[in-house]
Amino acid sequence: MEEISDNLKDRIAEAEREGWLGEVEGLSTSLAAAEDKIAQIQAQQEKKQSPVFLGLPSLSQLTARTSEATK
Repeated sequence: MEEISDNLKDRIAEAEREGWLGEVEGLSTSLAAAEDKIAQIQAQQEKKQSPVFLGLPSLSQLTARTSEATK
């Protein structure tokens, strides 16, 4: 995806030099979509690498378990 993004940036620069305004607009839209997709992929990877908080039992839950085990 990053190669696609880089290629689009190069094509936008070329279209601006040549004065192809319609082409610039279309390529800019494609670039925005590619950058959004890259951000989604990065967020998904970060989410996979982040720890998951499973919570801690409360004191009442611990004492209830202890009293049931001693019966």
